[in-house]
Order: sequence, then structure tokens, then C-alpha cells
Amino acid sequence: QVQLVESGGGSVQTGGSLRLSCAASGRTFGRYTMGWFRQAPGKEREFVAAISRSGGSTYYADSVKGRFTISRDNAKNTVYLQMNSLKPEDTALYSCAASIELGLPPTDFGSWGQGTQVTVSS
Repeated sequence: QVQLVESGGGSVQTGGSLRLSCAASGRTFGRYTMGWFRQAPGKEREFVAAISRSGGSTYYADSVKGRFTISRDNAKNTVYLQMNSLKPEDTALYSCAASIELGLPPTDFGSWGQGTQVTVSS
């Protein structure tokens, strides 16, 4: 188990950028595959991106390919989501999650953060 805290959310206009951070507590961060999810009001939670334990492999939802980049710094116990060319449909609560699975994307995430709000205005 690992505790996760997201930050970096905010309000931007269409076409703007944000970088989200997810800080992990503990000394086993490098053993987890990490992912980002988002959920808009009234909609199902949606997978966004995942990154392997070493950071060598990534996987993205089609809706964000070419616009979002997931990365991690294991020495800092942090995973990032760089969000460019933002659209109103990107508006959601963004949460990070950790999985013990090695495949991309994992089928199950055992630890979740509380989320950070991203709002994109047209």
C-alpha cells in the first residue's frame, strides 16, 4: 500500500496547459505501476494514462494521445501528468493510482489519491 496526494489542478482556458503532480508516501514507490484517471460529474471514471515501474513504458487513452505525457521520478516519489492543448472535455477530477501489476495498462489499482480538479473554459 502507498498513500497518494495530487496537486497542480486549476482553471485554464482552451488550449492551455497544466502539470499535475502525485506525491507518494513510503519507500516502495518504485515497485508500483502508476496511473492517472479522471471523472467528470455524472460520468464514469475514465482511464487516462499509465507508466511502468522504471518509467520506461507508457500507455495512453486515445482521447489524450499526443496531448498528455505521463512521467515519474522515483527518487522524488512523484508521478506527473503534463497536460497540453487542453479542451473543455478534459474538465474533471484527476486522480492518481498505484498498482502492483506489471502490464500496461493494469487491470486493478489498489491505492488511490483524493484527486485534484481541472477545469477548462471555452
